[in-house]
Amino acid sequence: MTPFLMVAVLVVAVHAAPALAQETVGISEDWQWGFQPAVSPSMDDIHWFYDVFLFPVMMVISIFVLLLMAYIIVRYRRAANPQPSGTTHNSLLEVIWTGIPALILIVIAIPSLRILYDQETLPVAEPDLTIKITGHQWYWSYEYPDFDGLEFDAYILGDDELAEGQPRLLATDATVVVPVDKYIRLQITSDDVIHAWALPAAGVKMDAVPGRLNEIWMKIDQPGMYYGQCSELCGLNHGYMPIMVEAVSDAEFGTWANEQLASRGAADDAVVTVAQN
Repeated sequence: MTPFLMVAVLVVAVHAAPALAQETVGISEDWQWGFQPAVSPSMDDIHWFYDVFLFPVMMVISIFVLLLMAYIIVRYRRAANPQPSGTTHNSLLEVIWTGIPALILIVIAIPSLRILYDQETLPVAEPDLTIKITGHQWYWSYEYPDFDGLEFDAYILGDDELAEGQPRLLATDATVVVPVDKYIRLQITSDDVIHAWALPAAGVKMDAVPGRLNEIWMKIDQPGMYYGQCSELCGLNHGYMPIMVEAVSDAEFGTWANEQLASRGAADDAVVTVAQN
Protein backbone atom coordinates (compact mmCIF):
# COMPACT_ATOMS: atom_id res chain seq x y z
CA MET A 1 0.00 0.00 0.00
CA THR A 2 1.42 3.34 -1.03
CA PRO A 3 1.84 6.10 1.58
CA PHE A 4 -0.76 8.24 -0.15
CA LEU A 5 -3.32 5.41 -0.12
CA MET A 6 -2.59 4.79 3.56
CA VAL A 7 -3.23 8.48 4.29
CA ALA A 8 -6.50 8.33 2.34
CA VAL A 9 -7.70 5.26 4.26
CA LEU A 10 -6.73 6.89 7.56
CA VAL A 11 -8.59 10.11 6.73
CA VAL A 12 -11.74 8.18 5.72
CA ALA A 13 -11.58 6.12 8.93
CA VAL A 14 -11.15 9.16 11.13
CA HIS A 15 -13.97 10.90 9.26
CA ALA A 16 -16.40 8.02 9.80
CA ALA A 17 -15.40 7.05 13.36
CA PRO A 18 -17.27 9.78 15.28
CA ALA A 19 -20.55 8.96 13.57
CA LEU A 20 -20.13 5.26 14.30
CA ALA A 21 -19.15 5.78 17.93
CA GLN A 22 -21.70 8.47 18.67
CA GLU A 23 -24.60 7.19 20.79
CA THR A 24 -26.51 10.42 21.41
CA VAL A 25 -28.74 11.29 18.47
CA GLY A 26 -30.42 14.53 17.59
CA ILE A 27 -27.72 16.95 18.72
CA SER A 28 -24.14 17.75 17.76
CA GLU A 29 -21.34 16.64 20.07
CA ASP A 30 -18.19 18.50 21.07
CA TRP A 31 -15.43 17.99 18.49
CA GLN A 32 -17.82 16.15 16.21
CA TRP A 33 -16.51 15.55 12.70
CA GLY A 34 -19.23 14.62 10.27
CA PHE A 35 -23.00 14.53 10.26
CA GLN A 36 -25.29 13.59 13.11
CA PRO A 37 -26.36 9.93 13.05
CA ALA A 38 -29.19 9.38 10.59
CA VAL A 39 -32.71 8.71 11.88
CA SER A 40 -34.63 8.99 8.61
CA PRO A 41 -34.45 7.65 5.03
CA SER A 42 -33.51 11.12 3.74
CA MET A 43 -30.56 11.37 6.10
CA ASP A 44 -29.51 7.82 5.22
CA ASP A 45 -29.29 8.96 1.59
CA ILE A 46 -27.25 12.03 2.59
CA HIS A 47 -24.85 9.87 4.61
CA TRP A 48 -24.39 7.52 1.66
CA PHE A 49 -23.92 10.35 -0.80
CA TYR A 50 -21.25 12.12 1.24
CA ASP A 51 -19.44 9.34 3.14
CA VAL A 52 -19.52 6.59 0.52
CA PHE A 53 -19.62 8.52 -2.77
CA LEU A 54 -18.56 12.17 -2.59
CA PHE A 55 -15.84 12.03 0.07
CA PRO A 56 -13.77 9.33 -1.72
CA VAL A 57 -14.11 11.30 -4.98
CA MET A 58 -12.75 14.40 -3.22
CA MET A 59 -9.88 12.35 -1.75
CA VAL A 60 -8.91 10.95 -5.16
CA ILE A 61 -8.97 14.41 -6.74
CA SER A 62 -6.97 15.93 -3.87
CA ILE A 63 -4.31 13.20 -3.98
CA PHE A 64 -4.06 13.45 -7.78
CA VAL A 65 -3.60 17.23 -7.65
CA LEU A 66 -1.03 16.86 -4.85
CA LEU A 67 0.97 14.31 -6.84
CA LEU A 68 0.73 16.43 -9.99
CA MET A 69 1.97 19.52 -8.16
CA ALA A 70 4.82 17.54 -6.59
CA TYR A 71 5.84 16.20 -10.01
CA ILE A 72 5.75 19.68 -11.57
CA ILE A 73 7.76 21.19 -8.71
CA VAL A 74 10.45 18.52 -8.98
CA ARG A 75 10.50 18.03 -12.76
CA TYR A 76 10.38 21.69 -13.76
CA ARG A 77 12.41 23.30 -11.01
CA ARG A 78 15.11 25.72 -12.14
CA ALA A 79 17.97 23.32 -11.41
CA ALA A 80 16.49 20.51 -13.50
CA ASN A 81 15.07 22.73 -16.22
CA PRO A 82 17.29 25.80 -16.66
CA GLN A 83 15.82 26.59 -20.08
CA PRO A 84 12.00 26.88 -19.76
CA SER A 85 9.79 25.78 -22.62
CA GLY A 86 8.23 28.43 -24.83
CA THR A 87 5.02 26.42 -25.32
CA THR A 88 1.91 28.52 -24.68
CA HIS A 89 -0.94 26.25 -25.80
CA ASN A 90 -1.71 22.55 -25.95
CA SER A 91 -5.14 21.82 -27.40
CA LEU A 92 -5.31 18.19 -26.20
CA LEU A 93 -4.32 19.15 -22.65
CA GLU A 94 -6.87 21.97 -22.53
CA VAL A 95 -9.64 19.61 -23.70
CA ILE A 96 -8.63 17.08 -21.04
CA TRP A 97 -8.51 19.49 -18.12
CA THR A 98 -11.87 20.95 -19.17
CA GLY A 99 -13.65 17.74 -20.12
CA ILE A 100 -12.66 15.54 -17.16
CA PRO A 101 -13.83 18.00 -14.45
CA ALA A 102 -17.07 18.46 -16.39
CA LEU A 103 -17.61 14.69 -16.46
CA ILE A 104 -16.87 14.46 -12.73
CA LEU A 105 -19.47 17.15 -12.01
CA ILE A 106 -22.05 15.28 -14.11
CA VAL A 107 -21.35 12.05 -12.23
CA ILE A 108 -21.76 13.89 -8.90
CA ALA A 109 -24.91 15.69 -10.07
CA ILE A 110 -26.86 12.52 -10.92
CA PRO A 111 -27.20 11.09 -7.37
CA SER A 112 -27.32 14.62 -5.91
CA LEU A 113 -30.38 15.59 -7.97
CA ARG A 114 -32.02 12.24 -7.22
CA ILE A 115 -31.67 12.83 -3.46
CA LEU A 116 -33.01 16.38 -3.77
CA TYR A 117 -36.00 15.08 -5.73
CA ASP A 118 -36.69 12.31 -3.23
CA GLN A 119 -36.53 14.75 -0.30
CA GLU A 120 -39.32 16.87 -1.75
CA THR A 121 -41.50 14.08 -3.15
CA LEU A 122 -43.68 12.27 -0.63
CA PRO A 123 -43.27 8.52 -1.31
CA VAL A 124 -46.90 7.72 -0.42
CA ALA A 125 -50.18 9.03 -1.80
CA GLU A 126 -51.26 10.51 1.53
CA PRO A 127 -49.11 11.33 4.57
CA ASP A 128 -49.89 9.92 8.00
CA LEU A 129 -49.61 13.38 9.51
CA THR A 130 -49.34 16.97 8.30
CA ILE A 131 -47.69 19.80 10.22
CA LYS A 132 -47.79 23.42 9.10
CA ILE A 133 -44.79 25.45 10.26
CA THR A 134 -44.65 29.24 10.19
CA GLY A 135 -41.51 31.24 10.87
CA HIS A 136 -41.63 34.56 12.71
CA GLN A 137 -39.01 37.00 13.94
CA TRP A 138 -37.98 35.16 16.04
CA TYR A 139 -39.91 32.00 16.91
CA TRP A 140 -41.80 29.17 15.22
CA SER A 141 -45.53 28.44 15.09
CA TYR A 142 -46.87 24.91 14.57
CA GLU A 143 -50.29 23.75 13.46
CA TYR A 144 -51.60 20.19 13.09
CA PRO A 145 -54.35 20.54 10.43
CA ASP A 146 -55.49 16.94 10.98
CA PHE A 147 -56.50 17.88 14.53
CA ASP A 148 -58.52 21.07 14.48
CA GLY A 149 -57.40 23.39 17.27
CA LEU A 150 -53.99 21.82 17.84
CA GLU A 151 -51.55 24.68 17.32
CA PHE A 152 -48.91 26.44 19.40
CA ASP A 153 -45.88 28.71 19.33
CA ALA A 154 -42.39 27.58 20.34
CA TYR A 155 -40.00 30.08 21.91
CA ILE A 156 -36.41 29.55 23.00
CA LEU A 157 -35.85 28.80 26.69
CA GLY A 158 -33.63 31.19 28.62
CA ASP A 159 -30.63 29.92 30.54
CA ASP A 160 -32.58 30.16 33.80
CA GLU A 161 -35.47 28.13 32.36
CA LEU A 162 -33.53 25.08 31.21
CA ALA A 163 -34.29 21.74 32.83
CA GLU A 164 -31.46 19.36 33.64
CA GLY A 165 -30.01 17.90 30.47
CA GLN A 166 -31.59 20.40 28.09
CA PRO A 167 -29.08 21.98 25.69
CA ARG A 168 -28.56 25.73 25.83
CA LEU A 169 -29.86 27.69 22.81
CA LEU A 170 -31.61 24.59 21.42
CA ALA A 171 -34.47 23.94 23.87
CA THR A 172 -37.91 25.49 23.43
CA ASP A 173 -40.90 25.96 25.71
CA ALA A 174 -43.09 23.78 23.46
CA THR A 175 -42.12 20.55 21.74
CA VAL A 176 -43.15 19.33 18.31
CA VAL A 177 -44.26 15.73 18.87
CA VAL A 178 -44.44 13.23 16.00
CA PRO A 179 -45.01 9.47 15.79
CA VAL A 180 -42.14 7.26 14.69
CA ASP A 181 -42.20 5.35 11.40
CA LYS A 182 -44.89 7.63 9.95
CA TYR A 183 -44.74 9.74 6.80
CA ILE A 184 -45.02 13.34 7.95
CA ARG A 185 -45.67 16.16 5.50
CA LEU A 186 -44.19 19.50 6.55
CA GLN A 187 -45.73 22.63 5.07
CA ILE A 188 -43.39 25.53 5.75
CA THR A 189 -43.97 29.25 5.33
CA SER A 190 -43.18 32.62 6.96
CA ASP A 191 -45.11 35.75 7.87
CA ASP A 192 -42.23 38.25 7.72
CA VAL A 193 -38.80 37.40 6.28
CA ILE A 194 -37.14 34.27 4.89
CA HIS A 195 -36.37 31.66 7.55
CA ALA A 196 -35.30 28.01 7.14
CA TRP A 197 -36.58 25.07 9.18
CA ALA A 198 -33.78 22.53 9.62
CA LEU A 199 -33.60 19.26 11.55
CA PRO A 200 -30.18 17.73 10.75
CA ALA A 201 -30.71 14.23 12.17
CA ALA A 202 -33.77 13.79 9.95
CA GLY A 203 -32.11 15.30 6.87
CA VAL A 204 -34.69 18.09 6.66
CA LYS A 205 -33.97 21.68 5.63
CA MET A 206 -36.50 23.88 3.86
CA ASP A 207 -36.80 27.65 3.42
CA ALA A 208 -39.78 29.42 4.97
CA VAL A 209 -40.67 32.11 2.43
CA PRO A 210 -43.38 34.77 2.95
CA GLY A 211 -46.34 34.17 0.64
CA ARG A 212 -45.15 30.69 -0.35
CA LEU A 213 -45.98 27.28 1.11
CA ASN A 214 -43.02 24.94 0.67
CA GLU A 215 -43.34 21.23 1.33
CA ILE A 216 -40.93 18.56 2.47
CA TRP A 217 -41.41 15.27 4.30
CA MET A 218 -39.71 13.24 6.98
CA LYS A 219 -40.04 9.78 8.52
CA ILE A 220 -38.18 9.44 11.81
CA ASP A 221 -37.44 5.80 12.57
CA GLN A 222 -36.02 6.11 16.10
CA PRO A 223 -37.76 7.51 19.20
CA GLY A 224 -35.90 10.40 20.78
CA MET A 225 -35.47 14.15 21.05
CA TYR A 226 -34.03 15.92 18.03
CA TYR A 227 -32.84 19.50 17.78
CA GLY A 228 -32.45 21.98 14.95
CA GLN A 229 -32.26 25.71 14.29
CA CYS A 230 -33.26 28.34 11.78
CA SER A 231 -30.71 28.04 8.98
CA GLU A 232 -31.32 31.32 7.17
CA LEU A 233 -30.00 34.70 8.29
CA CYS A 234 -33.29 36.29 9.33
CA GLY A 235 -32.33 39.23 11.50
CA LEU A 236 -31.11 40.21 14.94
CA ASN A 237 -32.19 37.08 16.83
CA HIS A 238 -31.56 34.57 14.05
CA GLY A 239 -29.54 32.43 16.45
CA TYR A 240 -32.45 32.21 18.89
CA MET A 241 -34.93 30.24 16.79
CA PRO A 242 -34.29 26.63 17.85
CA ILE A 243 -36.36 23.62 16.89
CA MET A 244 -37.18 20.75 19.24
CA VAL A 245 -38.87 17.63 17.88
CA GLU A 246 -39.72 14.54 19.93
CA ALA A 247 -40.43 11.27 18.15
CA VAL A 248 -42.60 8.89 20.17
CA SER A 249 -44.67 5.75 19.73
CA ASP A 250 -48.15 5.86 18.23
CA ALA A 251 -49.78 5.43 21.63
CA GLU A 252 -47.70 8.20 23.19
CA PHE A 253 -48.48 10.50 20.28
CA GLY A 254 -52.20 9.84 20.66
CA THR A 255 -52.02 10.57 24.38
CA TRP A 256 -50.10 13.79 23.78
CA ALA A 257 -52.48 14.97 21.05
CA ASN A 258 -55.54 14.26 23.19
CA GLU A 259 -54.02 16.13 26.11
CA GLN A 260 -53.17 19.11 23.91
CA LEU A 261 -56.70 19.23 22.48
CA ALA A 262 -58.25 18.87 25.92
CA SER A 263 -56.15 21.71 27.28
CA ARG A 264 -57.47 23.92 24.48
CA GLY A 265 -61.07 22.89 25.02
CA ALA A 266 -61.16 20.84 21.82
CA ALA A 267 -61.76 17.17 21.15
CA ASP A 268 -61.04 15.10 18.08
CA ASP A 269 -61.71 11.36 17.84
CA ALA A 270 -59.37 11.20 14.84
CA VAL A 271 -56.39 11.46 17.17
CA VAL A 272 -56.88 7.94 18.49
CA THR A 273 -57.58 6.63 14.98
CA VAL A 274 -54.37 8.04 13.53
CA ALA A 275 -52.32 6.89 16.52
CA GLN A 276 -53.48 3.30 15.99
CA ASN A 277 -52.81 3.15 12.23
